[in-house]
Amino acid sequence: MIDRRILLASAGLAGLFGFRWVWRESAWAAETKAARKFEIEKTDAEWRAQLKPWQYHVLRQHGTEPAFSSPLLREHRKGTFACAGCDLPLYSSETKFESGTGWPSFWRPLDNAVGESTDTTLGIARTEVHCRRCGGHLGHVFDDGPKPTGLRYCMNGLALVFHPASPSAT
Repeated sequence: MIDRRILLASAGLAGLFGFRWVWRESAWAAETKAARKFEIEKTDAEWRAQLKPWQYHVLRQHGTEPAFSSPLLREHRKGTFACAGCDLPLYSSETKFESGTGWPSFWRPLDNAVGESTDTTLGIARTEVHCRRCGGHLGHVFDDGPKPTGLRYCMNGLALVFHPASPSAT
């Protein structure tokens, strides 16, 4: 039988490690920041002044928000999801779907909206998705999504802002 104190201590340590993992900037993020050029470029101080701390961590340090924490997960109105860093439209609400993963998911970005690169921070190759205009880290894309693309763009809600469609457009 497992002692309750051992179980609680183990859970606490696991939570602390998980929190530290979410907050750290990956070596991959630091190495690739300088190598990329984007239409909108700002200093680190300018990004920090513009973004809330968690948004800065996700968009500029390639972080990940906790699963099921984004209000955009429950956003079902018609409209457009844009980059929280530069307001570039990224995804139509028509391509959003419930993936059950805890992050807003889409099966296709808007044309000329995102860029991709390889992320190996977890010891496996994943496809990272970033805003093509400001380079903000959005999330990752996986090949387990619905038809017609079969893709799941798993995005951090903190990296996005939602613009509802105007009443005349609905």
